[in-house]
Amino acid sequence: MAKPPSKNTSGRGQRDLRVKVKTAKGRRLSSTRWLERQLNDPYVVRAKREGMRGRAAYKILELDDKFRFLVPGARVVDLGSAPGGWLQIAVERVNALGTKSGKKQGSVLGVDLQEVEPVAGAEVHVLDFLDDDADAKVKAWLGGQADVVMSDMAASSTGHKQTDHLRIITLCEHAAYFAFDVLSPGGTYVAKVLAGGAEGELQKLLKRHFTKVYNVKPPSSRADSSEKFVVATGFRGQQDSDDSEADAS
Repeated sequence: MAKPPSKNTSGRGQRDLRVKVKTAKGRRLSSTRWLERQLNDPYVVRAKREGMRGRAAYKILELDDKFRFLVPGARVVDLGSAPGGWLQIAVERVNALGTKSGKKQGSVLGVDLQEVEPVAGAEVHVLDFLDDDADAKVKAWLGGQADVVMSDMAASSTGHKQTDHLRIITLCEHAAYFAFDVLSPGGTYVAKVLAGGAEGELQKLLKRHFTKVYNVKPPSSRADSSEKFVVATGFRGQQDSDDSEADAS
């Protein structure tokens, strides 16, 4: 199991180890604070050391440590896959490169609106998952249905907390409907959300389609961030009649 980066808890020498950044002429104080946080973030340091494309890779790693959905042989779809950190973790865990002797070989497919630098073991396409034929294309590329659909997507920030919350919940709902179209029975859906009070409808939607729905804040998610992740396991399969009845009520 992955462990959070170790911290100096003795107090001795801790101040000396912290990198401080002076505010340069022409640079905003907020930019200086962001840069200082990045330089002192243990997950950022770890990502550079381990060749990950960002600290977000550890979020999916920690979620998988807890729920075990990225198993060897699994077929995985990563929505909004740039810059590729989640792809890197998925490739290793599902054995997409076939390097784990005696383990089934899985497959990893990433889709994004922008070009993504290639990740060994993953197939990446430029695609808007909201397109009418996106689900058919994804299943054709996978050679069948997916076992996992995961998303670290976030709508462009407006700076207004409630608006941003509503936008990411809407995005998660769209991604969930996409997952209903491509997941095989028993599959898993994982998505980032922002806490803010409008998660109720998303929770109801997922509970109709999955046997278990969890809300988790992994250790690598910053304490001052409102983000959390929904992990829905045990996809029940297509339920078109149930959805029609729910929409009519």
